[in-house]
Amino acid sequence: MILRVLRALGVLIGLGPATVLAQREPVLDQVRVPHSYYYREMYLPQATSGPTAPSWAPDGIELAYSMQGTLWRQRIDSGEARQLTDGPGYDYQPDWSPDGRRMVYASYDGAEVELRLLDLATGTSRTLVRNGAVNVDPRWSPDGRRVAYVSTAFEGRFHVFVVTVEADGAAGEPLRITEDRHGGLPRYYYHAYDQYLAPAWSPEGRELLLLSNRGHVWGSGTIWRMEARPGGVMREIRDEETTWRADPDWAPDGRRAVYSSYLGGQWHQLWLMTADGESPFQLTYGEFDATMPRWSPDGRRIAFISNPDGNTSLRVLELPGARIRALRAAPRRYLRPTGTLALAITDGRSGRAVAARVSVVAPDGRSYAPDDAWRHADDGFTRAERRFESAYFHARGAARLTVPAGEISIEVSRGPEYRVARQRVRVAAGRTTPVRLALERLDDLAARGWWSGDLHVHMNYGGHYRATPATLRAQAEAEDLHVVENLIVNKEGRVPDVAYFTGGRPDPVSTPGRLILHGEEFHTSFWGHTGLLGLREHLLLPTYAAYQRTAAASPQPTNANVFDLAHAQGALAGYVHPFDAYPDPAAPDPLTHALPVDVALGKVDYVEVVGFSDHLASARVWYQLLNCGFRLPAGAGTDAMTNFASLRGPLGTTRVYVRTGGPLTAERFHAGLRAGRTMATNGPLVSLTLGGRAAGDEIRLPAGPHRLRVRATLRSYVPVDHFELIGNGEVVTAFPLRGDRDRAAIDTVIRVERSGWYAVRAWADRATHPVLDLYPFGTTGPVYVTVGGAPIRSPVDARHFLAWIDHIDSAARGRSDWNSPGERDAALEEIARAREVFRTRATQSGANAAGQR
Repeated sequence: MILRVLRALGVLIGLGPATVLAQREPVLDQVRVPHSYYYREMYLPQATSGPTAPSWAPDGIELAYSMQGTLWRQRIDSGEARQLTDGPGYDYQPDWSPDGRRMVYASYDGAEVELRLLDLATGTSRTLVRNGAVNVDPRWSPDGRRVAYVSTAFEGRFHVFVVTVEADGAAGEPLRITEDRHGGLPRYYYHAYDQYLAPAWSPEGRELLLLSNRGHVWGSGTIWRMEARPGGVMREIRDEETTWRADPDWAPDGRRAVYSSYLGGQWHQLWLMTADGESPFQLTYGEFDATMPRWSPDGRRIAFISNPDGNTSLRVLELPGARIRALRAAPRRYLRPTGTLALAITDGRSGRAVAARVSVVAPDGRSYAPDDAWRHADDGFTRAERRFESAYFHARGAARLTVPAGEISIEVSRGPEYRVARQRVRVAAGRTTPVRLALERLDDLAARGWWSGDLHVHMNYGGHYRATPATLRAQAEAEDLHVVENLIVNKEGRVPDVAYFTGGRPDPVSTPGRLILHGEEFHTSFWGHTGLLGLREHLLLPTYAAYQRTAAASPQPTNANVFDLAHAQGALAGYVHPFDAYPDPAAPDPLTHALPVDVALGKVDYVEVVGFSDHLASARVWYQLLNCGFRLPAGAGTDAMTNFASLRGPLGTTRVYVRTGGPLTAERFHAGLRAGRTMATNGPLVSLTLGGRAAGDEIRLPAGPHRLRVRATLRSYVPVDHFELIGNGEVVTAFPLRGDRDRAAIDTVIRVERSGWYAVRAWADRATHPVLDLYPFGTTGPVYVTVGGAPIRSPVDARHFLAWIDHIDSAARGRSDWNSPGERDAALEEIARAREVFRTRATQSGANAAGQR
């Protein structure tokens, strides 16, 4: 994955005037650390539907925890859970004071995360630390006079601070105790400056355990001990790769520490080591996660969070013996009056119950979900429109959930072929309020042989929940998605879904209209990320290359080599989430993305024109490659991590429709994609026939002028601002939009004199809810026109890619981590062959002019 720019952009796309796009902003954009979709889910607290972040009471008989964004307390010998906070923000990570009178916790108000103190006797809460930053992981010192926590108050980076707390709750001046230090390392997923996470006090209060990536390229941090003062000595005690969730906790005896680790496996489990990091051994076992461990005051129990059933759950492990008990929160005692919302969701045409995505919001902007559903939140939003980012859950036709008494807003969606249903209801305290919502169909593309697929999904990727192929299928049903390509890939050194590979066959949970397929994303920190669909024999392992300071540091295999290995297994190979911004070879920034090299060599079967990237920027590069005469199918992939509580959008947010020419099978779907019979979109549904031919087809005409009939349609569940016919990268015609700007039917004629390609696209100038993306965008694949046998050629675009390839060549020659001169020479030879292809096309006379009315 690549760093996504989620901010207002002015992009000159070469197809018209500069356009200011999307006022959508990242959640907590004051954190200036790369790859927000990792740290936000794996480190920053989330409003999960199940419990997280347990903390022991000093008497050892109660636990506090966060659940659905509020704090709760529960005796370990009882199922009754009592709510401690109820807004106005989302509350997380409680830590009980040693005297039992107060809790410190993190609270998110839509703009920042502050630390607050809760008086347990009175229920009143007051600010402890509020500085416009993100402040998390608060931990009381054993004497109850200080709180250690992590803050981005300094330069937007993760540092450990300590603040004194007076008897009346007043806070002293926070002190940053960790050194701001440039690591001088080639970190791809992490900041160049070192980071510090998850502090935990020693029993006597002089030291902290914490995580830091000081001296390391990969992983969120190894385990260190540090004196709890500014300039305190740090020493690394455990060199082990982590992904944000190690959460070490010191045992009360001071001799041991528990932490969460995936050492030797694909799931986090609890491990026990000495206080000096020696000889760790495993405490829990299973094909699920065990995280957020906290010792009881007597050292005989460890509370933690696990997900064997998919959702998060609270567990207590007893030592010795390792008996594990699950704590259920039933009944739940709420702070204010509540009622029950009973939802029924139907298809407006048939009246049958259908699965859907549901958002339920109270007047204060906070969202609610059923106790047994997975609550998800968006990773960006337009702050002028809403207080918090959108949150939602998936329902299988019906749902029951507890909500505050009063007016509640409900929004139900089911992918781009349905209109969004919205309703406001008043829920009475202590009563069940039934609500029925019928979804109106906009279109039924499958009935015409167009099947929707998300080419880029990650089932499990370090998130709070635990997904399975069955949960993928359930989510796909709710999003009305027919094909899910689960791309198995590494997160640091582990490969979470490696055991699910089925050798090119659909997963056994698949149904005739819902296919779950397991492919691979090949990660490289140099050439660009790729998707491999339909591997029949084995995964390509390791799933990465060019990972510096590892045994996979060499840039070999190149993506061309990877594509050859995939093709040998009958797979399709494509480029995923290409570009956040238009790549300019004239800019000084390094440009090593190998897309033009591999297109020139004939290796690329598709590109994600719509995906986890800027669609206009990616489309512009796609147009230029088409202008050079390459036939490159348009794909789409969300890059959804389906077990995340916070993600940019669920699977199917961006999707490709493929015309299969028959009933849905994996073979037909892949064949249609390879042939370019596609339409890629995150909302607008567009179609084109040119001279009666559709995307992926070719029209061959004799030399001379011709008139071709254009039929184009638009159907969209959100308004758009532009509906355009594109010819050879230029806007041939901007079709008029009227009324709600969500539909159009065009029947016109264009004049064609030269060879070229044509597609239609629709897009909006800004982010539009509920499209959980930068802005709505949809495009057909090209229809190709050959006039008089002349090839499509653009010397200008070919020279653009020659400059691009020069950057790649220079960067490859400058690397010193090839395993052998032969590896380097082979890669340079590939680059040279690609350069020759573009050099030839830069000098050929061809046809590259848009059609005219």
